[in-house]
Amino acid sequence: MIIIDSQAVKNSCNASVETKGFCHYKCINGIKRHLAVDSLGLPFFTHCTPANVSDDRGLIELLSNNLDYFQAKPVNIPKITILLDHGYHPDTICTALQQRYPQVTLVKR
Repeated sequence: MIIIDSQAVKNSCNASVETKGFCHYKCINGIKRHLAVDSLGLPFFTHCTPANVSDDRGLIELLSNNLDYFQAKPVNIPKITILLDHGYHPDTICTALQQRYPQVTLVKR
């Protein structure tokens, strides 16, 4: 099981303009950290984007950059569950990821 979320944080004033953006939800000028952890909170993957990047796009980039992990999983593990909060749009994410990795399935609860 993988749990994914993002966090917008302030960036230093010395950072370049290309590396930061403005998050309208939290009124923060900086970066957004996308983090995938296991059920114990130990990190699987991390990805940093400007703060104005949507959670969906950041998640798609995070998982696309690490597709080799999912493709190389052992045969005896049939599924990997990814838990998301309500800030994400599962239909959009699933459609984008199915173009890169056709075995992706979506289950809403």
